[in-house]
Amino acid sequence: MDGDSPRPPRRPEREGSYNYDIESMDGSGAGGVPPWRPQNGSSEALLRYDDGGGAGDRGSTYEPLLRKRTMNTTSQIAIVGANVCPIESLDYEVVENDLFKQDWRSRKKKQIFQYVVLKWSLVLLIGLLTGVVGFFNNLAVENIAGLKLLRTSDLMLEGRYIKAFFVYGGCNLVLAASAAAICAYIAPAAAGSGIPEVKAYLNGVDAYSILAPSTLFVKIFGSILGVSAGFVLGKEGPMVHTGACIANLLGQGGSRKYHLTCNWLRYFKNDRDRRDLITCGSAAGVAAAFRAPVGGVLFALEEAASWWRSALLWRTFFTTAVVAVVLRGLIEFCRSGKCGLFGQGGLIMFDLSSTVATYSTPDLIVIIVLGIIGGIFGGLFNFLLDKILRVYSIINERGAPFKILLTITISVITSMCSYGLPWLAACTRCPVDAAEQCPTVGRSGNYKNFQCPPGYYNDLASLFFNTNDDAIRNLFSNGTATEFRMSSLFIFFTAIYCLGLVTYGVAVPSGLFIPVILAGATYGRIVGTLLGSISDLDPGLFALLGAASFLGGTMRMTVSVCVILLELTNDLPMLPLVMLVLLISKTIADNFNKGVYDQIVVMKGLPFMEAHAEPYMRHLVAGDVVSGPLITFSGVEKVGNIVHALRITGHNGFPVVDEPPITETPELVGLVTRSHLLVLLNSKNFMKGRVKTSGSFVLRRFGAFDFAKPGSGKGLKIEDLDFTDEEMDMYVDLHPITNTSPYTVVETMSLAKAAILFRELGLRHLLVVPKAPDVLLPH
Repeated sequence: MDGDSPRPPRRPEREGSYNYDIESMDGSGAGGVPPWRPQNGSSEALLRYDDGGGAGDRGSTYEPLLRKRTMNTTSQIAIVGANVCPIESLDYEVVENDLFKQDWRSRKKKQIFQYVVLKWSLVLLIGLLTGVVGFFNNLAVENIAGLKLLRTSDLMLEGRYIKAFFVYGGCNLVLAASAAAICAYIAPAAAGSGIPEVKAYLNGVDAYSILAPSTLFVKIFGSILGVSAGFVLGKEGPMVHTGACIANLLGQGGSRKYHLTCNWLRYFKNDRDRRDLITCGSAAGVAAAFRAPVGGVLFALEEAASWWRSALLWRTFFTTAVVAVVLRGLIEFCRSGKCGLFGQGGLIMFDLSSTVATYSTPDLIVIIVLGIIGGIFGGLFNFLLDKILRVYSIINERGAPFKILLTITISVITSMCSYGLPWLAACTRCPVDAAEQCPTVGRSGNYKNFQCPPGYYNDLASLFFNTNDDAIRNLFSNGTATEFRMSSLFIFFTAIYCLGLVTYGVAVPSGLFIPVILAGATYGRIVGTLLGSISDLDPGLFALLGAASFLGGTMRMTVSVCVILLELTNDLPMLPLVMLVLLISKTIADNFNKGVYDQIVVMKGLPFMEAHAEPYMRHLVAGDVVSGPLITFSGVEKVGNIVHALRITGHNGFPVVDEPPITETPELVGLVTRSHLLVLLNSKNFMKGRVKTSGSFVLRRFGAFDFAKPGSGKGLKIEDLDFTDEEMDMYVDLHPITNTSPYTVVETMSLAKAAILFRELGLRHLLVVPKAPDVLLPH
């Protein structure tokens, strides 16, 4: 290697050393090209090739495998529009360089014990904070929505129906506009449920601001305002995102921007530990939303996490157990009446344990019918949602005012439906043997008075003129076979199905669990009523099975949904029927399209990497997809060459190759990352001659934590560094910071096997070398 500036690259020959710098994967597999993830928002796959040209070719630009098809705009919030932002991959590989080895050897038992205690303390904090936030969300929603409904009911009792509508619709409008405004202007990434973003992050995709403190703030208060505004959406999906944001904030040592930092959390400044904490946070979010601790663990395992191990199972279980204890204690505190209007509707728990679930062979026919209906409706729901979200993206890309305008429009439509449609239902005389007060006035219950005279109730108002949680409780209630007319159920199902479709995608935090459960429970009651002559099951049980079938048809989750529903209803004898209906609905829906969260991940442009390889990859080997020329560094490299390479490329990793006179023959040392190079260059510990050092200065000058990954957006950039001409002509020894044991595969390995290896190990870089060792780095 000489000290000259990089020369123009030459086309590589077939032999040589290859290197994947795989930044991300999207699983599309279009056109027979492997779906390696792009970096910095482009769709260029950074697979680079080293032709052994030495320093003369270093610093040259790479040739992309995939040309730019479309710019990845606003990956994490493409549906609601946002600014163009880069996507980076997370790196779960252990960088085994000299600094890491020295740090590992120097760690004492006390430090290892401290690390373990801190990790368990963090998951304890995640559980405590997520439980408190979940309770706060429910407390706020119940009081805000309760005051709105009470005021409207009082006006209706006075016969002032027009003013009641304007009060009801006006409250909804103000709440909806407030939620959309803070979401559009403060944290656009908080729109939607957040489950696709968390799922993509745990798959290795680091998109801008999806777990930022501002996103957490908007997720909490935007969800409260949105649910209180009467939208057909839930706070359960956003709670998953909220738990992940809390875990990320704790895991990265707080936020420097908001002056919330803790030095003792430096142990967790790496992607591996943050991944584990965020997995615990997502499980805690489900546990806080549904009071389903075991369901939260299974949700993280089945839907959210891409990597799992037994130690993580223990931590997630501990986190969800803490959430359950916190919620239980806070609910007991509120039973004394100190929480305003917070009552049974606060945290959804639909107790069906009093129903004796005895079923026979004819009941299975009804279950199969419910499963088929759920699969068809679920597949149709996902198809229509895909089309609607694409239309919304065109509207929302025009800016924040259009996002707010769209939200206001949907709010007006929702208010008109929830207030106007109950007028279509006739008043029904209260049953003599009603288990609770009839009609219900001014509080949650099965028998809403609405416009009816004393002694009568409006069954459609009992579903529409309520919070979503109370509506589900009414549908799940047992011993109410004649409470709802068939016409009212059909009207409610049609309205909820359509409103659920048009509401998701507006610029407010919104979940899909509640709309899906509402619609499924409604058609479950319809099917139970129509086929009641051949089945003895209670209508409330039919509603539960209908909800399960629609959840399976839309979200395609089985084990976690089954356990969540059983924990919600406290009805273990229904386990076989819930399992059966979930399996049938998922099987039917899988023939039409993917699960709703998988579809949203694709629509948002998040390069999610599937667990399985594409079929065409079986016909290719790793060497077939490499591209070049590759940018490499020598073990002792000229500062100017490093700076030039960092400025003209966006690569995150560079192979390090020792060449004469450092070694007798060219030798692959390992891989050095961009962030480590920037830290080393920033120290300006340069040499005038090209001499390999022992690395003792670097080991004395730096510690392993100096190279730890900073929080979001806090790392060094090459633009932040400035060098004199004299410094650019000096040299720096890269050996102490080079990962000497990167994952390497031979060029003849099946591309399918290489892709699975890349995904299962959570890699960001994979080196591909020739099969013949004598042509590894030819002269």
